Amino acid sequence: MWLVLGLGNPGERYARTRHNVAWRTLDLLAERHGAREVPGHAAFHARRTTLAGREVLLLEPLTFMNRSGEALMAWREREGVESHLLVVSDDVYLPLGRLRVRAGGSSGGHLGLESIEAAVGSRDYDRLRIGVGAAEDSSALREHVLEEFAPEESPVLEEMIRRAADAVECWVAEGALGAMNQFNRKDDPGPTAEQAGGERERQEESEP
Repeated sequence: MWLVLGLGNPGERYARTRHNVAWRTLDLLAERHGAREVPGHAAFHARRTTLAGREVLLLEPLTFMNRSGEALMAWREREGVESHLLVVSDDVYLPLGRLRVRAGGSSGGHLGLESIEAAVGSRDYDRLRIGVGAAEDSSALREHVLEEFAPEESPVLEEMIRRAADAVECWVAEGALGAMNQFNRKDDPGPTAEQAGGERERQEESEP
């Protein structure tokens, strides 16, 4: 089983916020490939589909961002450990429109990734970071990730979501290295969240 875990917060209040770009990516993948709903669970929403001839599970935690690992462990308790894992998340240290695929690495201070790491006891999982743009300053970070995108950002946002879905498809077909080669821009790499991890403020949620 190839598992794609999209980090975000449940509820209409958060649906269009910067923190939930991963869910929008999974929704597009589900639409493209006719994903089928998996029986519900209090900790997650899951859909099953086939990509590149492989069975893929699209999983969205319903536990809020900083408890995302609980949703992953609930899935594993019910279905067993996946063979491949890709975690998709927002990243305030990437400009809007930029993607970054990594095979392992630190959380960079992202509470959702920290929760995954704590739950599985390892950093050795692939991740796709989706740039949502930086806050004005560190004190505004909490509000920034829980804000909706400005209307003028919509064209770049929609193209970024489309490319993020493409990157997930590439990851399934060609693995992390193939996706890195195609979707990590070499002309203007910018700082990764791992590189900026020691300097960024930890992202906090307005919900427990």
